[in-house]
Amino acid sequence: MAIVSCLSCGAKNRVEARGAGVVPVCGRCGTELPAAGTKPVELTDSTLDSTIRSAGAKPVLVDCWAAWCGPCRALAPILETLAAESAGRYVIAKLDIDANPRTASQYGVQSIPTLLIFKNGRLVDQLVGLQSKAAILAKLNAHA
Repeated sequence: MAIVSCLSCGAKNRVEARGAGVVPVCGRCGTELPAAGTKPVELTDSTLDSTIRSAGAKPVLVDCWAAWCGPCRALAPILETLAAESAGRYVIAKLDIDANPRTASQYGVQSIPTLLIFKNGRLVDQLVGLQSKAAILAKLNAHA
């Protein structure tokens, strides 16, 4: 069972997996809830450009991380929540910089976690270090 926040009123809702065609609604306000279980997209050096281009005008947040990084591991649940609550407004993606050093070098990633925000195929913003959900959402919404 997933916990999904309502985009209209902010209420937390427990959502069970249901059959096709069944759309969950908020228990408080009745608004249709975003799809539960959406995960961040795993990127590589070779898939980054196509993912950014395919998003079009939607912001794409790319989390540059590494398995050995404590703050990166602390940020992961926040990004999972953002991905689940995205409702198609933005794309959340992850890029392991140890396995994909070309992209890290291309964008000058010198410390992690670094969050790169792309829109219309180009880098428009970035956040460095562990960030709160509110700070990340503020940056994403500024580019939505």
